[in-house]
Amino acid sequence: MRLRWVGTVLLSAAAYYVYLPLPSAVSEPWKLMLLDALFRGFMHAGDVAHALGVCHRVHLLNRVVSWVEVIEARSCAAVRVSDSALGGVATRVFQPKGGNKTKRGVIYFHGGGWALGSGRMRSYDLLCRKMAEELDAVIMSVDYRLAPEAVFPDQYHDALAASRAFLSARVLERYSIDPERVCVSGDSAGGNLAAAVAQELGSDSNVTVKFKAQALIYPVLQALDFYTPSYQQNQAVPILYRPYMARFWLQYLGADASLEPLLLANNHSSLDQPTIAAPTRSKLDWTALLPAKRKKHFRPVVKETGSPGLVGEVPGLMDVRAAPLLAEQGVLGRTPKAYVMTCEFDVLRDDGLMYARRLQNAGVTVTSDHYEDGFHGCMVFAFLPVRSSVGQRSMDNYIRWLDQNL
Repeated sequence: MRLRWVGTVLLSAAAYYVYLPLPSAVSEPWKLMLLDALFRGFMHAGDVAHALGVCHRVHLLNRVVSWVEVIEARSCAAVRVSDSALGGVATRVFQPKGGNKTKRGVIYFHGGGWALGSGRMRSYDLLCRKMAEELDAVIMSVDYRLAPEAVFPDQYHDALAASRAFLSARVLERYSIDPERVCVSGDSAGGNLAAAVAQELGSDSNVTVKFKAQALIYPVLQALDFYTPSYQQNQAVPILYRPYMARFWLQYLGADASLEPLLLANNHSSLDQPTIAAPTRSKLDWTALLPAKRKKHFRPVVKETGSPGLVGEVPGLMDVRAAPLLAEQGVLGRTPKAYVMTCEFDVLRDDGLMYARRLQNAGVTVTSDHYEDGFHGCMVFAFLPVRSSVGQRSMDNYIRWLDQNL
């Protein structure tokens, strides 16, 4: 009887920890709740380890991810898989066997808040295998350096170095990649790196081979406004909670974690910040850039006075290499045609929607692919054991767009 009572208490506690009141339109919510419970649990354990001085909070989570998710490079009947380097940056290469003599090429940057993950994770390995086989393309998945050991602009420099090498005659010839059919892509923080690389190389007159396409999957693109409608609507929706995103930004920019409450209050972008001029604010003015359907009933939060000097203390907040949404229109106009995936229940939804609108305003052809039942990271849910409808649909549509546009 006592064991039954203890079991009931433990099950009730587990259910309480796992259950979250999610919006009714979220695709297959219980799968998201279970994954989020694991993620939150390890995040909390990391916080404890960090507070006790055992290790940095990110290291514990990365060790768990490596143990559970990172797999060896194994070829299969359709795809040859190998670990190599691209511009001095560790890279996993997926080469289709057979098919056309000349291949399409995609360089891919994984997500993880510039601090977590790897292109060698099972989910990314499966995605890149599928892309290589279905597109008859060489896929190069880049393992850029991670925070906290590496901070901005290290990750950007790794992505740029790998991309320059990817577009070099030596690499294109070695892997039989058609220089007219190359794409840069990534998800979340990787989408940020892909957008920044597309801007830099699109404006570099010394680069002879240009990307034909950029494919951005729920990208993070700015850190000046943590009160966009999607940040307000989805602040408590897993797996990317609003405070987590502020924390990831501060880690990436090498800033003190104690600044998190100031970012979450928009104190860093108050009107008394002299370095944020009106033209800069217009580049992320969601009242002008978002459709009414996404603005809903939300109102901008712009402080009259905030924390003077904060932007000067964290200059990366204003650096377009870290925040591609802040780029000038001329720079955007020199980037390739774009695919931008966004999800309704994602704090980063409006980053992607505003970027798509600014690209369009700059004359770039844009496909905006929005998922009304999607959430941040949903494309990871394309494979077992967490396969879901929105995960499969988003991955299939992403690969279909590449097939039709590359």
